[in-house]
Amino acid sequence: MPRLSKIAKDPPFAVKKSLKRLGANIRTARLRRKLRLEDLAERIGASRFALADAEKGKATTSIVIYVGALWALDLLKDLEKVADPDRDDEGKLLEQSRTPGRADRSRAFDNDF
Repeated sequence: MPRLSKIAKDPPFAVKKSLKRLGANIRTARLRRKLRLEDLAERIGASRFALADAEKGKATTSIVIYVGALWALDLLKDLEKVADPDRDDEGKLLEQSRTPGRADRSRAFDNDF
């Protein structure tokens, strides 16, 4: 049996909270569609136990179960916004601060032909 990573053994509070919220949202969407746990699990090719763990926000549940459930519930389009580089303001600022303002003289072209 593979060893668990540190984050899976004891996730930070923010990670636990996000997983629980995601699981609860998947459960709410499933219930609104009047789907049984078994039906949604079958649709994504997973066991009902794996899907139940995802709905509980269990950190050791594979991400494919979460994403598969979102796909089956037609909610996958919203996942595209997660980690979207265009929405990463901090990353863009860091990238901009490392971009040189002018050309490097050591790489300048020589006009001697």
